[in-house]
Amino acid sequence: MAYSLDSSHPVEALLLAPISTDVQERLRRIRLMAFDVDGVLTDGRLWYNEHGEAHKAFYALDGHGLRLLQESGIQVALLTARSGPIVARRAAELGIAEVHQGARNKAAAIQEIAQRLGLELSEIGFMGDDLIDLAALQRVGFAASVPNAPRYVSQVTHWVSNQRGGLGAARECCDLILASQGKLGQFFYGEPITTVGAIQ
Repeated sequence: MAYSLDSSHPVEALLLAPISTDVQERLRRIRLMAFDVDGVLTDGRLWYNEHGEAHKAFYALDGHGLRLLQESGIQVALLTARSGPIVARRAAELGIAEVHQGARNKAAAIQEIAQRLGLELSEIGFMGDDLIDLAALQRVGFAASVPNAPRYVSQVTHWVSNQRGGLGAARECCDLILASQGKLGQFFYGEPITTVGAIQ
């Protein structure tokens, strides 16, 4: 069962404590969260073998966060300007249907998703890290970035993760969304954590 905003799980209260009221309100409205891939779900590095095929490393905790969003009724989309089988494979593993590769105009892609799914832009969040993400970040209800993004990107967002892209940034974002909607507590089993000191 989901916890109400009036009786949130202690971990939810802990995560939301440093978040402004405005950002919390934005987070509560999210029905779909979109993520850039390179630099957000990965560390941004591309590895090539002798055949020229790029390899990417994904972080398991990030993937679990994307699953938790979906299990809580929040849709997930991946938007990347690059194209290749690696992203499609990772999306399939996580059960993500909204995968937009070769999307150089991410603002247009998000607008198309919103219209097709009957969502308002205020109900959509996007996490990006580079110049190509700016237009989309400026249109969605909740804009997020990573600490290693250029300053001209992070300064237009509503929230910047503590963790770097590809190393827990997306999971941090997912947990925050779930906490704001009273949906994170349902994933804690056993006795609830009641003191900050008990959280590792």
